[in-house]
Amino acid sequence: MKIGIGADHNAAELKEELKKYITELGHEVIEYGEDETSKEVDYPGTAFEVAEAINSEEVERGILVCGTGIGMAIAAGKVPGIRAATCHDTYSAERAQKSNNAQIITLGAKIVGPEVAKHVVKAYLESSFPGGNSARKVQQIIDREKEYLENKSV
Repeated sequence: MKIGIGADHNAAELKEELKKYITELGHEVIEYGEDETSKEVDYPGTAFEVAEAINSEEVERGILVCGTGIGMAIAAGKVPGIRAATCHDTYSAERAQKSNNAQIITLGAKIVGPEVAKHVVKAYLESSFPGGNSARKVQQIIDREKEYLENKSV
């Protein structure tokens, strides 16, 4: 699977560890955003890049890391068609995919350490969306988003 990854300056070290780990799991990693090690990087631009890469099918899923994971999730979720979930434990990561078909998970480098983050990422990447009752709920989200986009005023 092709995985898009990005971070802000608060999570540069964790991103590097996760890149290596995701590759070890057998996935291809494509990095987005600026070089966050040399300066302060605002997270929205990176979140938008990964979300747009998913929409264009350049990558299949995304992993975004910042201080808490919250800002990245909010920003990525502003891109039409994207469902992003902040996950700091394996159960949430699994459910993000199995219940919500989330294309992106976000993590907080100030919340979880590298080993927990690896377990979270692995749980997410090993999960798949089974459809069923969850498909109906995800479709409701997709339909409402379309409604908003079609009815927006300029």
